[in-house]
Amino acid sequence: MAPLQAQWFVVQTLSGQEFKVRDSLLKRRVIEGLEERVVDVQVPTEKVSEVRQGRRITLNRKFFPGYLLVQASLYDDAGKIDQAVWYFIRQTQGVIGFLGGEKPAPLSPEEIEAIFVQTTEGAEAPKPKVDFEVGETVTIKNGAFENFEGVIESVDPERGRLRLSVTIFGRSTPVEVEYWQVERG
Repeated sequence: MAPLQAQWFVVQTLSGQEFKVRDSLLKRRVIEGLEERVVDVQVPTEKVSEVRQGRRITLNRKFFPGYLLVQASLYDDAGKIDQAVWYFIRQTQGVIGFLGGEKPAPLSPEEIEAIFVQTTEGAEAPKPKVDFEVGETVTIKNGAFENFEGVIESVDPERGRLRLSVTIFGRSTPVEVEYWQVERG
């Protein structure tokens, strides 16, 4: 039986092993002659920027930690699982299994498109990593107002700064600090 057109499936991996499993699958498919049936393997990520110690750094964050996407011809024309592809993926070191168990369902084209749109948007402009919310109480751990508590009035993710309302001598005073200068109270 001829394999159907390749579809996208979700494969669960050991946490932190996503890139290692991806590289292994891509390398082994060539060695074992399965390039036609295992077409692509992706670990969806986005770029996230944050401010640490006053410096802006950019990190790659996984959308689905512990999972990767595999584009493969897993089913033949009769709807039966292609055993060669099934065992090739399942027996890769670091793979736990397919999402969906013994009869995994492929992702719909709409779901795949939505995932890849998010990853391309994240690659174009790094998204700020915001850990703070308006109304949250934090403690200033560095600077002139060290050990004072304040309530977040606004968050400026582009600059990595917070505007806090700090009570000094019974009066509310606005103070602007960087993310790294505060900790949750």
